Parts: sequence; structure tokens; C-alpha cells
Amino acid sequence: MFRIVVAGALALIVVSSAAEARPRLARAWPAPQTLRGRPPGCPHAFCGCGASLYLFGRIIPRLNLAAAWLAFARARPAPRMAAVRRHHVFVLVEQLEAGVWLAHDSNTGGGLTRLHARSLAGFIIVDPSGAK
Repeated sequence: MFRIVVAGALALIVVSSAAEARPRLARAWPAPQTLRGRPPGCPHAFCGCGASLYLFGRIIPRLNLAAAWLAFARARPAPRMAAVRRHHVFVLVEQLEAGVWLAHDSNTGGGLTRLHARSLAGFIIVDPSGAK
């Protein structure tokens, strides 16, 4: 009988410790939304093309390559700014928390365009509204 009580108590301690160890999210983010696949007229690697369609309503061929977006002036994160690194670019829509934004993100994998939470870590923020 004593062994059963001790075993039960140990099991309860293990279960409650594991429950307390779970990380808690500071805020619930919106579920990712798949908007579409590759837009007609965009090349196979289409993040730059999709970003220009989203921001300017048309394909700007010189912006098809993500690295071309680095020519825009640097900026602070804000809606309609672009987050860019050498091989990827996405457009900032709304800040979710420090360093995390809801992003219009073309070519996120599987040839899809999504609206989802993205970290800005490793990206340079640029203002595409300025002259290039």
C-alpha cells in the first residue's frame, strides 16, 4: 500500500512539473493564410515580383530579384516597408510584437504566397516608396 501511495505521489509531481515547464506565448498570432500561388507573369523565384505586385499593383521587372530591394533607403519597421535579405523579401503589414510582424510573404515555400507572422531577425528594412 505504501508503494502505491509513493508511486502515485511521484507521478503527480512529474506531471505537474511538466505542465509548469511549458513556454507561454506572449500573444496569440493570427493563423497563417494562404493567399495564392505564383502570380501570372512572375518568374519561378517570385518573392520580389509578388512584393512589387502587392505594393505597386504591377510587376516591376527590376525588383524581381530580392537583392534589388536593397537599393531602397533603409527605414524603421512600419506598415508597407519591405524586409529584405539577399535571397528573400516580404512586405510588412502589421506589428504583432517586438521584432515580429504580420507579413505579406510571396514564395514562402511550396510556391505559395501567405499572410503570416515573420521575425525580422536577419532582415534589413527598406522603404520602397522612395526613389530607387
